[in-house]
Amino acid sequence: MNFSTIYLAEAQRIAAALDPAALERMVALLARVRARGGRLFLLGVGGSAANASHAVNDFRKICGFEAYAPTDNVSELTARANDEGWATIFSEWLKGSRLGRRDAILVFSVGGGDLARNISPNLVAAVQLARKVGAAVLGIVGRKEGYTARAADACVVIPTVSSERVTPHSEAFQAVVWHLLVSHPKLKKAATKWESAVKRRSCRAR
Repeated sequence: MNFSTIYLAEAQRIAAALDPAALERMVALLARVRARGGRLFLLGVGGSAANASHAVNDFRKICGFEAYAPTDNVSELTARANDEGWATIFSEWLKGSRLGRRDAILVFSVGGGDLARNISPNLVAAVQLARKVGAAVLGIVGRKEGYTARAADACVVIPTVSSERVTPHSEAFQAVVWHLLVSHPKLKKAATKWESAVKRRSCRAR
């Protein structure tokens, strides 16, 4: 069996094993955050930071959230890393944004943070701050034993089907999950361009 067949089969297994109940809990929590006028802050490092930037656009444009990703502000993030240290880049940024009980953070991460192993301590500090101020904590992560999965109010854990490919599957399925969220009828407010354009053409053709 070639690698492409193996990889795609793994993706199929992951999709089939995702927990719909966990997804619906995330939808319900996000709907409550939006209804009370709360903001949504998306956190991630590496590939997850790129996903966070993309997701901010979708939550803002499609769902009407006031949403931000600290990693989109390169100047402030690098200044904080240089002056204050890597471990507090997100928590200090969130303090500056006056994170409060109406708000929520959404963590994109493979491991979700692990202080004992010094893995993503910045995510752990951000989650701890959110818990302290009463903000909601959500996560899309690849490890159920990580800090985010254990501390979150709602979290989707991407199932591990290959110990050699935890990272690529976790980051790929972050996109699957957030696109599900912004497409959910309880969250979606605006039509996406391509679908609405095709629908208009179909109506004119009739």
